[in-house]
Amino acid sequence: MKQIAIDMDEVIAHPNQRFIDWYERDTGVRVEEAELFRTGKKFYQYLGEEFAGSIRGYLFEKGFFKDLPIMEDSVEVIKWLDQHYEIFFVTSAMEFKNSMEDKYDWLQKHFPFISWKQYVFCGRKDMISTDYLIDDHVSNLTTFKGQGILYHAPHNLDNTKYPRVKNWKEVRTFFEGELREEGIV
Repeated sequence: MKQIAIDMDEVIAHPNQRFIDWYERDTGVRVEEAELFRTGKKFYQYLGEEFAGSIRGYLFEKGFFKDLPIMEDSVEVIKWLDQHYEIFFVTSAMEFKNSMEDKYDWLQKHFPFISWKQYVFCGRKDMISTDYLIDDHVSNLTTFKGQGILYHAPHNLDNTKYPRVKNWKEVRTFFEGELREEGIV
């Protein structure tokens, strides 16, 4: 059975919403996610250098990753993928030590059908050796030896090197095509 590695942040979990909410909590100013897509920037880049450090600091706070909103249709599509592929959740959690417990609990809550043995908390993803990697960061795909799939995010709008999926319905369509090509469905 082929294997798929799936990134968490900005692929199945939605941290932009947490950035937006916490920034509004701390400043009273609301930034809409559409602005990030309009400018092609991560939230902390959008606000400029004077705010980048403090906003990026949210990532180090206990609870930032707890209860992040889930990407629409991800549970249903991953259940379907799990029937045809071996699924691994791969996340660069080591930089943010407080994130590991939150991310583990989040995966248990939203994807109880995927075993904890299929969670990979790492610092770098270049050692991942699956057939596919779905990730929003081009840097993770450039070092990946299998088929990289770029998940649409504000910070990767200009990249055309990898197949791009904008949502989880498009992920399913991509893999339906792969399975048809292999004569499986």
